[in-house]
Amino acid sequence: MSILELLIEGEKVPAEGGRTFTRKNPLTGGVATEAAAASVEDAIRAADAAARAFPEWSNTGPAQRRGLLLAAADNLEACKADIAQAMAEELGATAAWAGFNVMLAAGMLREAAAMTTMIKGEIIPSNRPGSMAMAIRQPAGVVLSIAPWNAPVILGVRSIAMPLACGNTVVMKSSELSPRTHALIVEAMQGAGLPKGVLNVISNAPDDAGEIVEALIAHSAVRRVNFTGSTRVGRIIAKLAAENLKPALLELGGKAPMIVLEDADLDAAVAAAAFGAYMNQGQICMSTERLIVHEAIADAFVEKLAEKVRSLTVGDPRAGNTPLGCVVDKGAVDRIMGLVRDAEDKGARIMAGGHAEGVLMEATLIDNVTPSMRIYTEESFGPTASVVRVGSIDEAVRVANDTEYGLSASIFGRDTVRAMTVARRIESGICHINGPTVHDEAQMPFGGVKDSGYGRFGGTAAIEEFTTLRWITVQDGQPQYPI
Repeated sequence: MSILELLIEGEKVPAEGGRTFTRKNPLTGGVATEAAAASVEDAIRAADAAARAFPEWSNTGPAQRRGLLLAAADNLEACKADIAQAMAEELGATAAWAGFNVMLAAGMLREAAAMTTMIKGEIIPSNRPGSMAMAIRQPAGVVLSIAPWNAPVILGVRSIAMPLACGNTVVMKSSELSPRTHALIVEAMQGAGLPKGVLNVISNAPDDAGEIVEALIAHSAVRRVNFTGSTRVGRIIAKLAAENLKPALLELGGKAPMIVLEDADLDAAVAAAAFGAYMNQGQICMSTERLIVHEAIADAFVEKLAEKVRSLTVGDPRAGNTPLGCVVDKGAVDRIMGLVRDAEDKGARIMAGGHAEGVLMEATLIDNVTPSMRIYTEESFGPTASVVRVGSIDEAVRVANDTEYGLSASIFGRDTVRAMTVARRIESGICHINGPTVHDEAQMPFGGVKDSGYGRFGGTAAIEEFTTLRWITVQDGQPQYPI
């Protein structure tokens, strides 16, 4: 097995001192990947390389950037099989999840390519005679992109596509849990012909992450930070960015509610709940963790959903014959099962699942969840869904908002006007009516509120995140000064 190296100024290089770390296969325990373990000095070299590449890249025309991003999308699709293998070995992910990752990520690259001609300004009327005032958007500088493991291709590409489209250069810190998967993204990008230093990538041992991120945020050339991951780590990054006066885009944890009103199409709601709660073993920031169901239809809904959940078998993702694969590691399984057992001990009913063997955890449905249970508030980030029964719309809204998180939500009801009224009351950055909480499109403004973070990825919203708005005037040279 070859060692994955760092990418600095267009060259693959070992880490300082030849240091490496290993990512083990969560199912077999064998070595999935051996990768370079960057030092702080390596990280600084990567940021320096990005800074040197910035002047030329920021002045490239939109056609050149568009062409490179479109070629990268084609390259990414061409290595779909390699990505599926890497995701299975590093994360225990299914081939279906890998394929979805590649499809959406390629779309993100093509959407970013389209955005290269949408970076616009405006002429603003000036009170000064003979003055033309302009507000223009320019690339910000070096962008630090920190991507997670759970949707490694989608979120890895999302972390770099729009920064590059806007004319920035990038230092990407790959995930310690999916370094090979992230390296395949980078190969697709580099194969498209990116100039040296435009995209630099470092991998690091888990214990070194903190000091490397701190050094990169403090680097004078880094002007923007984007991070997708846990709220706990997001708070640390937000603090570091604030201390260095660097804008940060943070997409963090979630505890997505799905409200099922008494007039909902139950079959449609069950299908959406099963997909939203259990796709990728529930390891998605938008995963449906809370099912808030009107008591008038709760029994019927739970019965139908439990039957569906019991059909979602779990197994070795390499065999390709089960809809669910591995949870990312045994520690995660132990934590999730702790939440399940706590709920059961406090009176909740396990309607399906509730067992795990190693990193293979059954899809689990829990009914009669109450605020006294840890799973009511804590993000499980695993294959669980909790049913909370309510007696009115007002109670449903209160329960939906009774969380520190606010990323995604959904509402099921045939009266769409009423559902829209409910949607406006939900505290979340995203809300879908008669659709699952797990839904992403490259052109949409994606992000959360409350402890789910701030800022928006996607489409024209991302242009504002990764550019600087400047006021520039052209004057006639004959002003009247008071002195």
